[in-house]
Amino acid sequence: MTVSMPIMTNQRREQGAVRTLIVDDSVVVRTVIERILNADPAYKVVHKTNSAELALGYLADNAVDLVLLDIELPGQSGLAALPAVLQARAGVKVAILSGKCEEGSAAAVEALALGASEIVSKPGSGSFGEQFSQALIERLNRLFDQRVMAVLSTAPAIPPVVQPALQPLGCLGIGASTGGIHALGQLFNGLTAPLGVPLLLTQHLPASFTVYFAQQLTRMTSLHVKVAETGDILAPDTVYVAPGDANLQVRRGLYGRVVIQLNPERTPAGNLPGVDPMFASMAEVYGAGAAGVVLTGMGRDGTTGARDIVAAGGWIVAQDEASSVVWGMPGSVASAGLTCALMEPQRMMDFITRRGRGSA
Repeated sequence: MTVSMPIMTNQRREQGAVRTLIVDDSVVVRTVIERILNADPAYKVVHKTNSAELALGYLADNAVDLVLLDIELPGQSGLAALPAVLQARAGVKVAILSGKCEEGSAAAVEALALGASEIVSKPGSGSFGEQFSQALIERLNRLFDQRVMAVLSTAPAIPPVVQPALQPLGCLGIGASTGGIHALGQLFNGLTAPLGVPLLLTQHLPASFTVYFAQQLTRMTSLHVKVAETGDILAPDTVYVAPGDANLQVRRGLYGRVVIQLNPERTPAGNLPGVDPMFASMAEVYGAGAAGVVLTGMGRDGTTGARDIVAAGGWIVAQDEASSVVWGMPGSVASAGLTCALMEPQRMMDFITRRGRGSA
């Protein structure tokens, strides 16, 4: 097995390095991953082990920022242990590292729904080359992008301006990215009564995830869930999911009915599907009856579209920083002064229900 690695120097590692725990049943994989991460000054492997039980024991007594967790482990599987790992250390991020949890698989979507922040496909034996090293660091950097967080910290969120809704809720749009599937589970868990309006959902995921993602959503909510198709007539209490290769947009059709229109063009920021075009089309069709939710995710997708909704008289609710895996998207709309509320996902549906009926 050939592993291409940068040469380590004696340069002092930054105190802010991401403290990492590696959990994998292969000693070779543990060693290779440790070398990859320790070669980057942004990461520091503090411990490695081959079982979920030993990992939980370590987490009980030690501070860790990141856990690289294999699915196939002796004893308790990584997937079964994932909720306990997240509970063992507040704020820890978990990246699933497995050769049997490929992107787009049912296991990958389930892991994301349980709270994993990232999925990294582990290459076969002998394939841990420079390409994998770079891909791994790039994936993990998305979760610990200090430059993004520094920008947001210099532009604190503007306190939400709570004003009465101008008209009853007509449509709810939801945008999310990194950490979004888990947040969506919390969001829908807070829905105790039907909203009586259609729900549009854009989650940043590759097209290969779409089918399993929709299936996972069906288990999260009693609402009807379907992958959006051009020409779908919007129905109340139905969740329309943006496919991974098109923006979900709406338009006014014959007899005033609102229908889905899919758009395969990437947004100027490179997103596909994108939250901005979804929100913008909602603002055009529903005006003051449009409302948006911006959940955890990297980047600023949703801010431009949220500005359109607010300009039309609608309103935006965003996830608060403490509960976000990455406070990029919600932090951006909050810093722009576009939110009427910042809160945890599990509290949102109650707020949306009351505000949509003019009581919040």
